[in-house]
Amino acid sequence: MIAKDLFTDAVIPLKTSDTGLTALHWMDEFKVEHMPIVNDSEFLGLISEDDIFAFNSFEEPLGNHPLSHQNAYVNQSQHIYDVIRMFSDLKLTLLPVVDDKRKYLGVITLAPLVEKMAAIAAINDPGGIIVLELTANDYSISEIAQIIESNDARVLSLYVTSHSDSTKLELTIKVNRQDIQPILQTFQRYDYLIKASFFESDYYDSLRDRYDQLMNFLNI
Repeated sequence: MIAKDLFTDAVIPLKTSDTGLTALHWMDEFKVEHMPIVNDSEFLGLISEDDIFAFNSFEEPLGNHPLSHQNAYVNQSQHIYDVIRMFSDLKLTLLPVVDDKRKYLGVITLAPLVEKMAAIAAINDPGGIIVLELTANDYSISEIAQIIESNDARVLSLYVTSHSDSTKLELTIKVNRQDIQPILQTFQRYDYLIKASFFESDYYDSLRDRYDQLMNFLNI
């Protein structure tokens, strides 16, 4: 999944002739803290709420405002992981998408990004979740998949979490089987350390509820 699959043109970009007050109005309208500035379809940069208040001249055209995020954008062909990294690194509320000539195409907002990540993580699919702790040398995705498939199940999603203060990896796996006890027993026979496991009845309703609450918050 790439950036061109995620952006919307529903957020109207600002022009350099617009004022700080105009920018604040549209930020409030779209419930964001950043807005793109575009002239003749060329993306010039993002202006933030902090930029406007720091400049403290609300009637001044945006063309005279310093921008803290001139290079905060992604190309339409960049992967969703690049999008997430940019959101995280710069603490953005939206992210502009441009073409190869830096022509503005639209923005990615948080709500559809979360929806796409939910699809990637198979949150809406029934199943169980297994969390393994292991070292990098012991990490074999082929063996892990073989263990799961030998129990008439398949992997729906999988991601690895590493910690800077540890040599251990944390592997979170979602499988398409609600009764994961046979899988857990097989992992134990192979001497895998099971850090946590969640059965559908214990976990899915809570996860779905939290996801719905997040989406409601982002759509406020």
